[in-house]
Amino acid sequence: MAYGYGTNGTRAYGTNEPRGWKQSASRFALLPLRLFLGFTFVYAGLDKLTDSAFLSASGNGSIAQTMSAVRDSSAVPWLVDLALKAPVGFGYAIAIGELLVGIATLLGLFARVAAVGGALISLSLWLTVSWAATPYYYGNDLPYLMGWLPLVLAGASVFSLDAMRDLRRRRMP
Repeated sequence: MAYGYGTNGTRAYGTNEPRGWKQSASRFALLPLRLFLGFTFVYAGLDKLTDSAFLSASGNGSIAQTMSAVRDSSAVPWLVDLALKAPVGFGYAIAIGELLVGIATLLGLFARVAAVGGALISLSLWLTVSWAATPYYYGNDLPYLMGWLPLVLAGASVFSLDAMRDLRRRRMP
């Protein structure tokens, strides 16, 4: 029987699959995306949490001013109206959500769940804040939404707490 490596990089009997640079590259292909999105969302969350103007109910740079400005051009004005009922709470929810999603993504902890959270945040921002961007690809939230989708599908297979947890499960009798 041939001795080789399985698709997950572990040794396996009965396979002729070579372990080469293509396999290694495919294992690490999503790592740069994961790092980019993780750091970006941590930064965005911290930026919002430390910006007193953003987390105020009114005034220049506030979440309320931003939501009021995009209300009529939003694809989902009812969501903007909901945010305007409690703008400071909504601002905190977005900021804390971005921070938690970013940390979980960097750690690779419940990576698919974190990616769904990142995708939902990006989707809501796209449908509200950047919906009116013309042409559509000028809006910055749509590429973030598309960036989260591969992580929703694949998770975090390397350098992650999820991978460590999976390895521990496989080793247990």
